[in-house]
Amino acid sequence: MKRHLKGIGVVMALVFLLCGAAWGASGQTTNNEWKGAQAKYVFMFIGDGMALQQVNAAEIYRGSGSVEGGNANPSIKKLSFTQFPVQGMITTYSANSFITDSAPAATSLASGYKTDNGVIGMDPGKTKKFTTVAQMARDKRQKVGILTSVSLNHATPASFYASVPSRNDYYGIALQMFDSNFDFFGGGGIHKAKGNKKEEPQPDAYELAASKGYKVVRTREEILALKPGDGKIIAVNPVLDGDSAMPYDIDRTDKELSLAEFTKKAIELLDNPKGFFIMVEGGKIDWACHANDAATAIQDTFAFADAVQEAVLFAEKHPEETLIVVVGDHETGGMSIGFAGTQYETFFDKIGFQKESYLAFDKRVAEFRKNNAPDKATFDAFFPQIAEVFGLTNLPSDEAKALEEKAKGGDKGAKKLLAMNLSELELQQLQDAFARSMKGEQERSKDEQTYLLYGGYEPLTVKTTHILNQKAGIGWTSYSHTGIPVPIFAMGVGAELFLGYYDNTDVAWKTMSILGVKN
Repeated sequence: MKRHLKGIGVVMALVFLLCGAAWGASGQTTNNEWKGAQAKYVFMFIGDGMALQQVNAAEIYRGSGSVEGGNANPSIKKLSFTQFPVQGMITTYSANSFITDSAPAATSLASGYKTDNGVIGMDPGKTKKFTTVAQMARDKRQKVGILTSVSLNHATPASFYASVPSRNDYYGIALQMFDSNFDFFGGGGIHKAKGNKKEEPQPDAYELAASKGYKVVRTREEILALKPGDGKIIAVNPVLDGDSAMPYDIDRTDKELSLAEFTKKAIELLDNPKGFFIMVEGGKIDWACHANDAATAIQDTFAFADAVQEAVLFAEKHPEETLIVVVGDHETGGMSIGFAGTQYETFFDKIGFQKESYLAFDKRVAEFRKNNAPDKATFDAFFPQIAEVFGLTNLPSDEAKALEEKAKGGDKGAKKLLAMNLSELELQQLQDAFARSMKGEQERSKDEQTYLLYGGYEPLTVKTTHILNQKAGIGWTSYSHTGIPVPIFAMGVGAELFLGYYDNTDVAWKTMSILGVKN
């Protein structure tokens, strides 16, 4: 028995040795010093709100087959970055909370320091400004690109070029963006480009960008036509949502660009003899998870993985000079692979029935509410749109019973039809949510029960996504972030430095060391 325990001890010691078992910001140590050749080209991909659950959900869905014929046996298909040779785990807490928001999380990844929730690029006292790895690369005369699927002055991209006491100072952040002298910004637009509506209008931010030497391009044709030597660029997706972000990938049309296309163009424009630093954020994974919309989050995770693949293709041509790091900044939604109602089973192929994001469906609800008098705005009248977008059915009882008999006899088609049929409980939940939505009751209520049900989102929409997710075997615990550690993946020059379990601040120090810069 002692010999057996001794063997276990040796194995555990080896595991800790290999993993580095380190918490950089909590007093323990991790190796942040790279002694090898410096990387010339560095990519940092940040999946906002992306933890193991979001990654695993995408892999399970991809391995589950189509909605026409799901895979009967458990199977996953790995994403571009989950095949990287080096993988680790990082803690994400901020200076004042175990549950971080994106501002301090990205500040840690960019600069190597903790700060309070809501603060970008400054210490908790809001007096000291931090220097980021992107700014160091610029000072090293490398080219720098910042890409995101959300607005360019949102918390994560801003943390690589701005220092502000509040992440909500979008206009002030935009001004620092133009002063950064970075070479390429791409993806979303500039949020609140004319300042806060409650205050005096400010000079248009896009015009200020032009005065600082930036060329602003807004059409697919103009963006794809950009060539090296075109100068400093701000490339804005042709279609933006109300928050100046790119649409969700599930809603993307051929008039727009994908995150992968933006990444490919950035590589083309920034490639030069001195190298580059490129940060790419998949920001709307987070937004979809806030809304508890698994299908939309999964599709944006695929879009993020496609963007990573563009970096992989570049690295294959420069294997001795390139580092790619892929990391989450925090988890969002408390997503779980497993739901009480499905017990030990999952049915991820059901996610494939959803045809558009919660945000697009919100517009359907708003349009129906606007165009129908209260006595005409009935659940039965609207239900065909639920069936169209989410694949849910409300079968007459006699039809359901007939299908049940066929299903018992092994009829697979009958089983699939029944699987998407609403139970009495689910139907009642949808009817209650519909009634709330028709009153125009956006659930940003202070009422605790209402918030727990709908989280401040359109009631009918969030309840519908919940039901579809639960039928697939996916659960949620929050409409906000959670405090669990998130994964990190690396390949290329110095990648082995990212092996282990450590703090998010260490990601910055490791990257700086491999890039050959100091903070």
